[in-house]
Amino acid sequence: MGKQQELPAVETRLYINGKWVEGSEGTKSVMNPATGEALASVHVGGKKEVVSAIEAANRAFPDWSQTSAAERAKLMNKMADLVEEDADRLATIMTMEQGKPLTQAKSEIQTNVENLRWNAAEGQRLLGEIVPSPATNQWQVRKQAVGVVGAITPWNFPSNMIIRKISPAIAAGCTVILKPSKETPLSALALMELFDKAGFPDGVVNIVLGDSSTIGSILSESEDVQKITFTGSTKVGQTLNEQAAPTLKNVSMELGGHAPYIIFPDADIDRAVKTLIQTKFINNGQVCTSPNRIFIHKDIKEKVTDRIVEAIKDVTVGNGLDDPTTGPLINQAGVDKVTEQLKDATSKGAKILAGGHKLESGEYANGNFFEPTVLDGVTKEMDIFYQETFGPVIPLITFEDEEKVIEDANDTEFGLASYFFSTNIHTVENVSSKLQYGMVGVNDTAISNSATPFGGVKHSGFGRENGTYGVEEYVDVKFVNIRTEK
Repeated sequence: MGKQQELPAVETRLYINGKWVEGSEGTKSVMNPATGEALASVHVGGKKEVVSAIEAANRAFPDWSQTSAAERAKLMNKMADLVEEDADRLATIMTMEQGKPLTQAKSEIQTNVENLRWNAAEGQRLLGEIVPSPATNQWQVRKQAVGVVGAITPWNFPSNMIIRKISPAIAAGCTVILKPSKETPLSALALMELFDKAGFPDGVVNIVLGDSSTIGSILSESEDVQKITFTGSTKVGQTLNEQAAPTLKNVSMELGGHAPYIIFPDADIDRAVKTLIQTKFINNGQVCTSPNRIFIHKDIKEKVTDRIVEAIKDVTVGNGLDDPTTGPLINQAGVDKVTEQLKDATSKGAKILAGGHKLESGEYANGNFFEPTVLDGVTKEMDIFYQETFGPVIPLITFEDEEKVIEDANDTEFGLASYFFSTNIHTVENVSSKLQYGMVGVNDTAISNSATPFGGVKHSGFGRENGTYGVEEYVDVKFVNIRTEK
């Protein structure tokens, strides 16, 4: 049996204007996807709490935006210290409410530390400029915080998605209202405890829990919220954009993905297979950048397929506290989606070479566990070719021509992440320039770093997180013309 562990102590109320408050809409249970058991009950807010949070953020904005970048950085580095010191508790909470293996959870917490420190420094590099004037005037270009930010985050990275939005926002001088996923609110609340402990002024960072559509619409439609930043499904992103349009607010969206993973005949096969297995089973495939369509050249198809089927035998599935390769899916809906995609594909000629079923015996009976699966013979007639797969399925597709596989890789509404493996410099240049994606990994899948831009094109959204570009999303550019002649 897997480890049995009590949930570490964590706050369950809302945090608004520097105070912990009870929700006016009762409470909601948070479930453990590995056991089906309730972990805790968190307070639920409604319109009252959202309005209160907006008012608090608005009151805090003038002082916070005028606080020196160095002083903001000092508080952010203190927050980074607290996150690092509390890493074990934060990781355990994440694993218990989200399911991912403990090692992956700890890595996510460490990424938070790096992100906070990076943005603390980057906020001090929001440089303006002096433009040479033909007269005696002085022309200045200044960068100023955009205002109050509504940040809406998903459940698959329940800690890092929060820090990746809040840290550049507060570094730039914005104040924030956070709406985390209803599936994983405990990680968000645990972080909010640390923001409070770090000593951020009241109202700079707030959290509201409750109905997503209610909170999302209030934040998007409010004239007092100047920016919405959202990570989640394309469908919800489209709705938020529609709601935000009348107020003409700044919006950035990191939406769905359907990443191609192309293995050319000259590729380092060992590296390509090892990297595929490592990347695909991060968070059990519940990642918007996860490899979802595996294109393999016909000359190496049999060899690579055999290697993948053999390698997948070493993938372990279990309770995240036992630190297996991969854990459960987030809920029954996730299991159902994978099951339906496999059913559709096999009915149209695809073959399951490994896995293919939900685990339902013994310690797995009450959890959302699914076997690591290899699906061969995938074609465009199958749903899995076009629908994003949020699960542990490796769909194999055969190709022959370089230009045709580029065309097929681009044949999707999404454009977030893409990967390919080749040792031919001409192939590397040609394919990387023609793939219609915001990010391209060549012989590697490490595309998410604090120092580099993260984001997509097409229906995968717009705007960028991380790097210099991440902080720029939270500022307005102001031109100031100062007449200096007497």
